[in-house]
Formats: sequence, structure tokens, C-alpha cells
Amino acid sequence: MTLQKRAEVTRAAIIDGAAKAFEALGYGNTSLTDVAGHAEVTKGALYFHFKSKEDLAMAVIDEQHARVRMATQEILDRDLPALTAMVLMCREFGHQLCTDPVVQAGIRLTLEASAFGHAVRGPYEDWITVMEELVRTAQIQGDVRPELRASALARFIVASFTGVQMVSDVLTEREDVMERIEDMWAVLTAGVVPSERMANLGTLLSPPVLS
Repeated sequence: MTLQKRAEVTRAAIIDGAAKAFEALGYGNTSLTDVAGHAEVTKGALYFHFKSKEDLAMAVIDEQHARVRMATQEILDRDLPALTAMVLMCREFGHQLCTDPVVQAGIRLTLEASAFGHAVRGPYEDWITVMEELVRTAQIQGDVRPELRASALARFIVASFTGVQMVSDVLTEREDVMERIEDMWAVLTAGVVPSERMANLGTLLSPPVLS
């Protein structure tokens, strides 16, 4: 293994270890010793890649955003109806919140960012932008009521998802988050899908599985 590759592997291990520590303990209670222990690296190796706990936290947030963005792009590349893509994005994000420690920690750190002097706006702004584009496309496709303001609906969807996963985390440690996401979309579609398109709703919400 080359030195560059070894460094990349070590950096990735540190981010994974930091994510596990931050998710378990929160930013304030996590020490660099905790991170080194979870990552199974020396503190010297940790300091080689990251100069502070703040740098580590931002690296976890950046990696979380990259993973969510990659999953989003894979959905967009399927060229599905826009409303279907919006629903799948929320389902996939929910799945990542249940299974991926980096995504779990990134979301927790985003909410705790004021503790280390950062305002983490980028991931939310990016997601709102993508949702707004999809809302406009869904309106053109006839699956979202044309009189609704796309920017307002996009912000409402992102805010609704954020609230749903937060409440699920508090009440059940996200054991019911996938069910709650389905509830969210049941309420949303009842309000935003034109009545003449409701007959097609089942097809829109149950896209074909990739082979």
C-alpha cells in the first residue's frame, strides 16, 4: 500500500471513529482520546490529519453531506417522475439515518454546530434547492398543484423531514422513522397532489425496483 493510500485509509478510519464517538457522546462530551479509541489509531496519527475537535466535527458533517448527496444523485439518475424522486430521497435519507453512523453523527453535529462556532447551512440549502427543482418539475408533470409556490413547498418538505426524524430519534431512537416518513408523505400528498392525479398515487409512490 502506498503512503498516500495508507493516509487516505487512516483518514477515513478517523472520520468513522469520530462519527461513532460524536453520535454516542455528543460534541461536548467527546474527547480526542475517545475518537482515537473508536478509530483504533494513535493520537499522533489523529493530529496528523486533524488539528482540533472542531476540524473533526466539520469533516464528519462534510462526509455525511457527501454520502447523502451521492444517494440523492443515484435516485435522480434513475429519471423517475419528480414526485417519486422526492419521496425516494426522503426514504433513502431515513434509511441512512438508521444504518450509517456517519450520517447519524453528521445530523447530530449539524444541530450542535453552535457549540463549536459554526453555522451549518450548506446541507440544508443544497437539499432545499434540489427539492425546489423537483417540485417545479412535478408541477410541469401534473403531479403537484400548479398554484403552490415551489420554494415554499421545498422548504416545508425539508423542515417536515427534519422534524419527523428528530421526533422519531427522541421518542424511539429512530426505530419508527421509516413509518413516520411514510406518514409524512401521506399527509403531504393529500394536500399537494391534484385530485385528478390521486388515482395514480400508488404507482408514483411505489417505483419499480432496479434489477
